[in-house]
Amino acid sequence: MSPEGRGERPRRQHRPNRAHRSNGAHRSNRTHRPDRSRLTAFEVIRRVAESDAYANLVLPGLLRERDITARDAAFATELTYGTLRLQGRYDAILAHCTRGRALEDLDPEVLDLLRLGAHQLLGMRVPVHAAVSQTVALTRHVVGPAPTGMVNAVLRTVAETPLQTWLDQLAAEAEDDVARLSVAESHPVWVTRAMRQSLLSELEAAPGRSSDITGELATLLAADNRPPRVALVARPGLIEPDDLADQVEAQTRQRPARGAYSPCAVVPGAGDPGRLPAVEAGAAGVQDEGSQLVALALAAAELEGRDERWLDLCAGPGGKAALLGALAAGRDCRLLANEVAPHRAGLVRGSTAAVPAGTVEVRIGDGRSLGAEQPGEFDRVLVDAPCTGLGALRRRPESRWRRSPADLATLGSLQRDLLTSALEAVRVGGVVAYVTCSPHVAETRLVVEDTLRRSGGAQLLDASEVTRTVAVSDPDLTGPYVQLWPHRHGTDAMFLALLRRTA
Repeated sequence: MSPEGRGERPRRQHRPNRAHRSNGAHRSNRTHRPDRSRLTAFEVIRRVAESDAYANLVLPGLLRERDITARDAAFATELTYGTLRLQGRYDAILAHCTRGRALEDLDPEVLDLLRLGAHQLLGMRVPVHAAVSQTVALTRHVVGPAPTGMVNAVLRTVAETPLQTWLDQLAAEAEDDVARLSVAESHPVWVTRAMRQSLLSELEAAPGRSSDITGELATLLAADNRPPRVALVARPGLIEPDDLADQVEAQTRQRPARGAYSPCAVVPGAGDPGRLPAVEAGAAGVQDEGSQLVALALAAAELEGRDERWLDLCAGPGGKAALLGALAAGRDCRLLANEVAPHRAGLVRGSTAAVPAGTVEVRIGDGRSLGAEQPGEFDRVLVDAPCTGLGALRRRPESRWRRSPADLATLGSLQRDLLTSALEAVRVGGVVAYVTCSPHVAETRLVVEDTLRRSGGAQLLDASEVTRTVAVSDPDLTGPYVQLWPHRHGTDAMFLALLRRTA
């Protein structure tokens, strides 16, 4: 029995640090009741697995509902996201500790409990006795007593070996660099191969870049496992970036940084963005700098002729539409925001509500048919195409386990149809921006090149040159495409191609 179980004062070296005391790390094993933070993390992970929910949408609501705040909320957040991000790594380690029992033979709830325990042991500064005893208590609470002995034994086996030793062992077992990096940085092998191919295609376009693809790939995958910084967008004409920074400073008592690339970006570093007056009013919003840049680049691209009507072909949930709408209002232009899903169209209306009345019209319809219905009517068109989301794995870590190579065929056909429709909808001399939050070549340059060959009557512009004109510092892009990266730019891996219709 532990010193806590005997009621003795624990030795100093075994005391949990203050960040974890309120999460049950100091509680007696006699209660067997899990603390709320661990229980909340478990419930989020189960919802992700059972109903395809997104953790970043489920977790905040549960924290508010249960009034979990401050350190407890931070603990639950790290436990949830860290376990999801590093699931592949932990599964490889756990497979060595289950005494020959395959992980797929375990009940899904028990496997998730083991992953949560492994992250506490190997990814967080939780003492061994606290991580094991609290995970066992959580197991008893949500599953029952039967698996508690196995959970205890497996986690104690995990704890016997330091993380780096585990990683060295897994690396020695890997068949090649891709497999080694996949397990070490917890990405499916097919995703790692896709990232490597995208880096290689960039190298072909810019031979002067470093040719250490394996080293850069490792850096990229590691960046995917770090939580992204929150960036705010000050929507032009609705609020100035300095005024938004003043609101952040009033909330956090710290002057926020400005964006590294977007002139509209403010990086708060702390605080609750949702409670800022400008965000509540819709004059500002939470938006990754990469997302801001691609919208700004479309608005800055040189046109031949008029500049009056803009189109966002796949507008939901509305972040880019709100930024484009604010820019359009400043130029006396109009934006049609099209969205096929009614509930997402409602989000677009909410996102653009602060834009001056009459600037943005929200339409519910299939973007694939809009070009035929309104041919040649628009001067600027954004195609923010549905994709695998591999560029936003920092933000939605569960996506890496939810997607598969089979998705590429369905999405690729949709992406080509949407881009074709956009080229029909734009007038001669107008510009189309094709955007994805994925660096996969099958969703980026191959879509653009195939559509150009099939449709004719359009030319590829140098999107990197246009992006440099709007960026506040040089993002070091190779062109003619823009590919942003979390490890180079600190943004999501956004892709941008600009096309001008010529006939």
